[in-house]
Amino acid sequence: MRSGFWVQVGAAWGFLAVAMGAFGAHGLKGRLEETGQLANFQTAAQYHMYCALALVAVGLLGLAGRSGAAASGAGWAFLVGSAIFSGSLYALGVTGLRWLGAITPIGGVLILAGWAALAVAAGSAANKDAITIN
Repeated sequence: MRSGFWVQVGAAWGFLAVAMGAFGAHGLKGRLEETGQLANFQTAAQYHMYCALALVAVGLLGLAGRSGAAASGAGWAFLVGSAIFSGSLYALGVTGLRWLGAITPIGGVLILAGWAALAVAAGSAANKDAITIN
């Protein structure tokens, strides 16, 4: 992947998270309150933003020359996981189709995997520095 890929993806994902949050708070507020899904939509936007920031962190590791399989795996897990997690909650809020809630945990597990992979990537980067310095 080219340098800066995950920073760009994270920035775009953050933009989308803010846009979705604003759309939910203003354009869909009445509908979300009517269906009782306002809190779910807010959770979707929050996790969407958390993953956007995590994607930027993955990208910064890459820009520092410390990317590898764990960092790449973290990036994909955050991106796909938050798309499934937040996407299913956004869709649930708009449609009211409760079965969409059954999909949400799949995204949550992928987000957890992303955090674990990021920890491994950061640890590998720290060990690489220690080896280089010695």
